[in-house]
Amino acid sequence: MKRCGYVAIVGRPNVGKSTLLNHLLGQKISITSRKPQTTRQNMLGIKTEGDSQLVFVDTPGLHDNQSKAINRSMNRAAESAIRDVDVIVFVVDRAIWTEADEKVAQEVMKSNTPVIIALNKLDRLENKAVLLPHLRMLTERFPEARLIPVSALQGQQLAQLERAILQHIPEGVHFFPDDQITDRSQRYMVAEIIREKITRQLGAELPYEVAVEVEEFKPSEKICHISALILVERDGQKKIIIGEKGSRLKKIGQQARLDMERMLESKVMLNLWVKVRRGWSDDDRALRSLGYDD
Repeated sequence: MKRCGYVAIVGRPNVGKSTLLNHLLGQKISITSRKPQTTRQNMLGIKTEGDSQLVFVDTPGLHDNQSKAINRSMNRAAESAIRDVDVIVFVVDRAIWTEADEKVAQEVMKSNTPVIIALNKLDRLENKAVLLPHLRMLTERFPEARLIPVSALQGQQLAQLERAILQHIPEGVHFFPDDQITDRSQRYMVAEIIREKITRQLGAELPYEVAVEVEEFKPSEKICHISALILVERDGQKKIIIGEKGSRLKKIGQQARLDMERMLESKVMLNLWVKVRRGWSDDDRALRSLGYDD
């Protein structure tokens, strides 16, 4: 008896959704960093074991800041995933509840979809007593939901979470080939790898108005030639990414190339340029050309 269904992973920005997906799949497909809003678009992670296929939807974090077109696009992506799945995994912090969590909770409660609450970062909880009032509050808000404390980073309780998910997955044929791991192209993954390295390199200096556009992607037997534009909105941001005498851009390129070679199982020749494209993050047409709202 085959089973197949969609599972939305939702939560506020930076609560650990992408880390959870990567560990459930057993390999990295979603980029991660400590900065909020690292994930910008829905991405499917496909896990097939025996007769069961789980299609996870990693969503951008829902947030109140809708001042720019890119923020509105991210919220639409997350809200659409909540409506169109068989089960929702609502990821929350093990002891913290914020206004951003409340926004996600309101969206989740609008749906008639079964909910599993994953209390993440269990490994960082020194005093388990802190968890009890949090559990009581969540139980009152979501009386039908199953609550499972997990550590996405350490892989704790993920087997239990997966068993709970499978209880809501309907019978049906598999939507994807059994060996497929994501719906995204290698070209898309390459752009995301570059963006991850920028995010991790820049830390507090990170301009959120950064996008990556792959202009050339030519795989061959011996070497894959990749050229990409890093788009920013201001001249000062361009200087930050390039760094003194190009040092930061060189480091971003070196780190990205290593990840690409692992993913593509090929040598990579990577060329990066930084270009100022003013206002792209608040321009719907520019966003569509970069693959948002697809």
